[in-house]
Amino acid sequence: MRGLLSRERIIAGPGFNRWLVPPASVAIHLCIGSVYAWSIFNPALIRLFGVVAPAADDWSLSDVVWIFTVAIVFLGLSAAFAGKWLEEVGPRAVGVVAALCWGGGFLIGGLGIALHQLWLIYLGYGVIGGCGLGLGYVSPVSTLIRWFPDRRGMAAGMAIMGFGGGAMIGAPLKDWLIKTFYSAPDYLGPLAQVDLVTHAGRRFARVAGELREATVIGANDVASMIVPGPEGVYLANTGTVGVAQTFVALGLIYFAVMLIAAFSYRLPAPGWKPEGWTAPDEAHRAKRMISNHDVHVDRALKTPQFYQLWIVLCFNVTAGIGVLSVAKTMMTEIFGTTLPGIVDGAFSATYVVMISVFNMLGRFFWASISDFIGRRTTYWIFFALGIALYVSIPYCAHRVSVSPAVVWLVYFYAATMVIFTMYGGGFATIPAYLADIFGARYVGGIHGRLLTAWSTAGVLGPLAITSLRDGAIASAIDDLAARVDPGAFEAAFGAGLDQLQALVAQKTVTVAKLMEIAPAGTVDPTSSLYNTTMYLMAALLGIALLCNAFMRPVDAKHHMGAG
Repeated sequence: MRGLLSRERIIAGPGFNRWLVPPASVAIHLCIGSVYAWSIFNPALIRLFGVVAPAADDWSLSDVVWIFTVAIVFLGLSAAFAGKWLEEVGPRAVGVVAALCWGGGFLIGGLGIALHQLWLIYLGYGVIGGCGLGLGYVSPVSTLIRWFPDRRGMAAGMAIMGFGGGAMIGAPLKDWLIKTFYSAPDYLGPLAQVDLVTHAGRRFARVAGELREATVIGANDVASMIVPGPEGVYLANTGTVGVAQTFVALGLIYFAVMLIAAFSYRLPAPGWKPEGWTAPDEAHRAKRMISNHDVHVDRALKTPQFYQLWIVLCFNVTAGIGVLSVAKTMMTEIFGTTLPGIVDGAFSATYVVMISVFNMLGRFFWASISDFIGRRTTYWIFFALGIALYVSIPYCAHRVSVSPAVVWLVYFYAATMVIFTMYGGGFATIPAYLADIFGARYVGGIHGRLLTAWSTAGVLGPLAITSLRDGAIASAIDDLAARVDPGAFEAAFGAGLDQLQALVAQKTVTVAKLMEIAPAGTVDPTSSLYNTTMYLMAALLGIALLCNAFMRPVDAKHHMGAG
């Protein structure tokens, strides 16, 4: 087995067509890139007991978003290790281990969902699956850069565009599997026809003389249902959201595809270069800040350029990854109540797919463009344009809440799609940027260590967006509760305003349900839940812009052979 997976076994012979390598790279990245469609799982994971709506014992959005965060953290940590290991054992061995971790992580996660053990999902999908992400991510990048020294940016773009496009296939596949395995809970009837009791913040229905926990679906809740159904009362702990079965099916599919792709890898022979290609002259290298010298992977960590690029990647990723982790939820919350006839569950799922499309296209487009305008100039565009777009989104959210109109949805859609082209472009351009600054010899190892920035961003992004969102929700609920009539509140929830916090903790009281009894003319605060997050992301991009602006060539003392 060691011989079958060895680096020497996959050295390409004379006349090998280098264009046979990209499909294997893209296939692996399409599989692991489905992590970007994590938000498709969110609505199901927070409704395991309630099915149509979260029940008291269901996990919160903050609980499940952190699974995505843990996966990204372990992506960066494993990539930091795998980058140097890749140089020793070759991409085939790394790709096979990646297939085992990513596929196995889904299977363990599915078991955790079935047993309602959150720690098992964190272990399976987050830790083990995250290691599969990191191993699968680094294996194609340095391989393709070696095959395409004449187009480093395009090569990195080809390798990484599959990761951005993973959600394009993964999102509809996950959505279809969930709905295929979905089974609706028992429906008790319209609210007015069911005898409900509120106890310790929970709602119970009297069924055949027995109190059983129930979930109540109002007009504002229908848009967020996994499979639309009638308003009214449903029995908790009946039916299934189908997400556990989906995890198992995906684990088996991804393992098979990644294993086939890993065995398709080939490496160029030592000294190989494309026919008719000559290295660029010194004037061209100096203009584009392309080094003619190599820096050892361990030495690179002693240069300021490594940490400047670390901040550039970290803050660019932070600005996008938080939005990615809650993309479907964000679209529903900002536009679901203001434009209910347009924005429903299917529309939000399509939005996630389109994020993947533009993320993927941005990776190839911007990485290829960087071959002509330079990496540093490309990042100038990312940050300057990104700041303007992030700052404009809160204005868009405010306008749609005051005066609902499709134009604001169109602007939001377009702005976020441009943002995600640059988010993906940042990932695809960074390996070529590293090769320009540190040389191509150890780019795999240096790239792997730089991906610890992704791990950090995987914590900062979701932490910022969920904590700021939770604070905004708490403030909005307090404000709405102060506006509603106490009698209407007690009639709607079976308890007085003095029990507000208990009702909120048990998910009985939400912003959507309070808006149903709010005075006429009350502006729905849901669309403004993400405003503070957007301003924070713009500030982070400003810092990254400065780090990119001060980028300079590596001091000659760090070059291999110097001193």
